[in-house]
Amino acid sequence: MSISGHGGASRFRPGRALLIVAAGVILVAVVAVVMLRSRPAADFGAPPISASVASASVASASVASASVGSASQGPSGSVGVPINDGLDLAVAAAEAPSRLRIPALGVDAAVEAVGIDARSGDFAVPADVGRVGWYRFGPGFEAVAGSIVVAGHVDAADQGKGVFFRLGSLKAGDVVTLTGLGGVTRDFEVVARERYRKVAVPLEQYFARDGSVRLTLITCGGTFDAKTRHYRDNVVITAR
Repeated sequence: MSISGHGGASRFRPGRALLIVAAGVILVAVVAVVMLRSRPAADFGAPPISASVASASVASASVASASVGSASQGPSGSVGVPINDGLDLAVAAAEAPSRLRIPALGVDAAVEAVGIDARSGDFAVPADVGRVGWYRFGPGFEAVAGSIVVAGHVDAADQGKGVFFRLGSLKAGDVVTLTGLGGVTRDFEVVARERYRKVAVPLEQYFARDGSVRLTLITCGGTFDAKTRHYRDNVVITAR
């Protein structure tokens, strides 16, 4: 085959064509790999389900909006959580973990005891994206039953990536370590990773005070809504 042009004929070179085709195949393969890697990791496992929907030790059935992650402008999203208004704050302080470590993610963060923001009704996650918040109305460091809940930011516009930016990449078997008073540590092993629409998080599982003791880590994830400045979903990690 030839293509006519000024200055004579130009011949088609099979070897060159095969090289171009091969390069195209490689490019398609690279694009496919990039697309696969950009997809959220599939959920795995299943968290321990509490035997009862509501624990008798929860003094109030009232529900607040709990920001358990961050959008580009601070806390975002809502999850209703039970509040124990009669909780002894001195007991809560003694039960508060001081640090959270996740070697697989390179995380070593300070933990603050938090509750519900009285003004907004939100889960009062620390404003500093480099810290995480332990829900002081639930089980604490020395708990022998129930869900120890720790929430953190995924990111923030003015601070960048948060402690839980890569939380959704945790795998089964990864270790999470809580440190309590006096430097005592407690190790938990990841058994489940799940992603929910924020309006569909099964709260009875993640804020329960009964059932086997477990550590629940929560942040934002999924699609980011540029209009509301919120993430659509919550990523939840369960560790035992």
